[in-house]
Amino acid sequence: MATFRRIAFFIGLNIIVVLTLSFVMSLLGIGSYLDANGINYGSLIAFCLIWGMGGAFISLFLSKKIAKWTMGVEIIDPQTSNADLRDLVQTVHGLARQAGLTTMPEVGYYRSPEVNAFATGPTKNNSLVAVSTGLLSSMDKRSVDGVLGHEVAHIANGDMVTMTLLQGVVNAFVMALARVVAFAIDQFLRGRDENSSGLGGLAYPFTVMALEIVLFIPGSMIVAYFSRMREYRADIGGAKFAGRENMIGALRSLQRLHDVNLQVPEKSGAIAALKIDTNKGGRMALLFSTHPPLEARIARLERQAL
Repeated sequence: MATFRRIAFFIGLNIIVVLTLSFVMSLLGIGSYLDANGINYGSLIAFCLIWGMGGAFISLFLSKKIAKWTMGVEIIDPQTSNADLRDLVQTVHGLARQAGLTTMPEVGYYRSPEVNAFATGPTKNNSLVAVSTGLLSSMDKRSVDGVLGHEVAHIANGDMVTMTLLQGVVNAFVMALARVVAFAIDQFLRGRDENSSGLGGLAYPFTVMALEIVLFIPGSMIVAYFSRMREYRADIGGAKFAGRENMIGALRSLQRLHDVNLQVPEKSGAIAALKIDTNKGGRMALLFSTHPPLEARIARLERQAL
């Protein structure tokens, strides 16, 4: 049932994105970027920016709702009578105040055996920190504090908006370059043969699609690199807010849990907190990883001056 709900929600979200962006394009009067003179670069840039960045920002705007619906996150009342949950809220809010946040994040949890925590939300003043019951039951209080400090640092650093902007720019660039290259191929084919129709019919859109897939590979590497840098920065923030030893302890606890769970196949995918990456796929896999290997993160944090 939960899987069906997630699939239905994301299908619905994609429909909303397409309809919203189509409506915006219609309002702005942006139609085709091709005319009798070739590519209208003004229209092309507008077209790609709207489609490339629009979907990313709609997803960001809805990120809290998506997390609550798809993950089943239960928001904790700061005045709850449950002492453990109240302490969790107080810990997050204490870390948030240390980070200079003026509006406290919502704090929630969801029932799952996975060891996971995440921060989301469209702005610093409209954010959510959520943890799994698996994390709360698998880690000691100091390590949990380190994980929470890391997630609060993501909010304080504005990482959700930063990565959304970067992803949107990459999307727009890939879309624009794919269309320019496809148009050049079309003109080249026409130039070689007067009777050639170039990339007529369905050939042009399929060429654009193929080029987007190819160009998205280096684009993904760029986004992944910046994401890894933000993770290092969030580790430093977590160390400042929760204490260096607590942050390092959190990373080491995750490493131990990961190593133990590798011995049990049915649990091998149960750890997601701070996106463990052991770099077993080699250098190429690391290029596409959004999080650095735990060993590198621990080593950098140990030598980092706070």
